[in-house]
Amino acid sequence: MRLGLALGYWGRGPSADHVPLAQEAERLGYHSVWTAESWGSDAFTPLTWIAAQTSRIKLGTAVAQMAARSPTTTAMHALTLDHLSGGRMMLGLGLSGPQVVEGWYGRPFPKSPLTATREYVDVVRQVLRREAPVELDGRFHSHPYRGPDGTGLGKPLKPITHPLRAELPVLLGAEGPKNIAQTTRIADGWLPLYWSPTRPQAYEASLTELPEGFLIAPMARAHVCDDLAEGLLPVKAMLGFYIGGMGHAARNFHADLMARMGFEEEARRVQELFLAGRREEAVLAVPDAFADDISLVGPRERIAERLELWRKGPVTDLLVLSTDPHTLRVLAELNS
Repeated sequence: MRLGLALGYWGRGPSADHVPLAQEAERLGYHSVWTAESWGSDAFTPLTWIAAQTSRIKLGTAVAQMAARSPTTTAMHALTLDHLSGGRMMLGLGLSGPQVVEGWYGRPFPKSPLTATREYVDVVRQVLRREAPVELDGRFHSHPYRGPDGTGLGKPLKPITHPLRAELPVLLGAEGPKNIAQTTRIADGWLPLYWSPTRPQAYEASLTELPEGFLIAPMARAHVCDDLAEGLLPVKAMLGFYIGGMGHAARNFHADLMARMGFEEEARRVQELFLAGRREEAVLAVPDAFADDISLVGPRERIAERLELWRKGPVTDLLVLSTDPHTLRVLAELNS
């Protein structure tokens, strides 16, 4: 199991420690570093900044949101950064949810998310392989565009720039069972939002036929500390926000996932409190057991024991969400 560093997205402004953390991760032998985006900073620009100040570590987006760009635009970002970094790019994509797609990107959330995802990946693959002009008679991502409001003058094109790698890895952030199953068929890897090494049944049905070399790369918050309860608080704060705030009361993919992992009643309670404006209570209502399941928190000895559970399963890459250099060093030592 390889280690990656997950930096997430910016908050109020850029983090001065992201480049030093990426450089330290590279020095420690981490395989990859990953950036993200929501409705603020984008994923590709910080990754390019990091690429310019590192030399070996792989560069991933976890995730770049599909609604933010047409698939050809995303492929242009990926092939450009792959060239500039000497072949280090890994493209992680996510569909996001209706609240973000319609509220931030001003686009309709696709009525058939699986079809939209499949078409998006198809177009990206066509660009990167550059075997012929991009053509797709699709429901969501037709190339050329053939809608009733078009001119009818669109022409199939292939990229002027020759991609460095035709098979640049494409990973998908998928949460629903059908979406995960499709990911194993159309992508090179999967980026789970939550992964519990003690609850493999949550994903078992979707992972029955994994292709050879398929990547499973979940994120896990990690922190070496003496006080477990205190160390879990940031994990619970993140969960409270995602489960309570990243979605609608009637449609929240994160809450649904927590429910499938065995915490349905608790997920609905967190949602209820958060949407009522009782955010602190929502965070405290996140069960310690769930926060602990999906993270690596506590003294070094405890993390060493729990790391063994992660290594016994199908996870190929553990993406460590931490801004603590000591924690990064401990995990590198334990995983060597």
